[in-house]
Amino acid sequence: MTKLIKITHPHSIKKVDCKETVLALGFFDGVHKGHQQVIKTAKEIADEKGLLLSVMTFDPHPSAILGNRDESISYLTPLELKVKWMEKLGVDQLFIVQFTEEFANLLPQEFVDQYIIALNAKHVVAGFDFSFGKYGKGTMESLPFHSRNEFLQTTVSKFDIDDEKVSSSRIRQAIKDGEMDEAARLLGRQYQIIGTVVDGDKRGRTIGFPTANISVSVPYALPSVGVYAVKCIVNGELYEGMCNIGYKPTFYHEFQKQTIEVNIFNFNEDIYGKEVEIFWFTRIRDEKKFNGINELIEQLHKDRETVISYFKEIN
Repeated sequence: MTKLIKITHPHSIKKVDCKETVLALGFFDGVHKGHQQVIKTAKEIADEKGLLLSVMTFDPHPSAILGNRDESISYLTPLELKVKWMEKLGVDQLFIVQFTEEFANLLPQEFVDQYIIALNAKHVVAGFDFSFGKYGKGTMESLPFHSRNEFLQTTVSKFDIDDEKVSSSRIRQAIKDGEMDEAARLLGRQYQIIGTVVDGDKRGRTIGFPTANISVSVPYALPSVGVYAVKCIVNGELYEGMCNIGYKPTFYHEFQKQTIEVNIFNFNEDIYGKEVEIFWFTRIRDEKKFNGINELIEQLHKDRETVISYFKEIN
């Protein structure tokens, strides 16, 4: 079980109160294959030295504090999911530093003194492009200068797939384009979101395709409008299904709020208010406007068969 340690700046943690640790640094949104390389490297060093494996991340996203306030921020792994994947990677301690303007204004040496040395890190691991301190002036190249000979460091080089760096922005773009197979290749697993089942217009049940209307409480990166093959965890059980993300143009002539609706196969329980995990596999088709209910029902039957065949092929 990963121990969560939330830190608000300024903190009063003292080195003498902390166990010696190997510390991996980064925001780690997505905990993708590149991030996994950083954490696995840190784990190997921790195991070799008999030290704890710690990871430091930040919340909220730094650009929420430092960026253009008009830009919307989306997450691949909000904190809840990030914690889950850190546990799977064998992280002993996860430092969650509240990212504020005051924290962002720390000089590189102040960051090292207060957030590396004071936490008793004996070895620091980060990606080649990790930066720290005001204006990101601290880099992995300058870190030895700031270390006061208190710790060693390892820089993990760029992790490429198809001669291109695996990055959170590359994954976000794949998701935005509906390329869920590509997103999964870069993440090393299916992209997932967690949401709550809320009241919808209940039209699906009248046409034989009841859907769970999913509400998300955090700004996830969401796939483009369309119909997808998905798997869902509901009440601890895994089900196959199909998900429509879009605006239901067959029923609404005016622009509506985007909805996420899942038709869970072989399932008929009342799950209002329950949490559902959705794993996105592949895009089946675009959302389109049909000439009436019968045409829609016919298409939904085809979609269901397409999804069933898809899962038979990959299972």
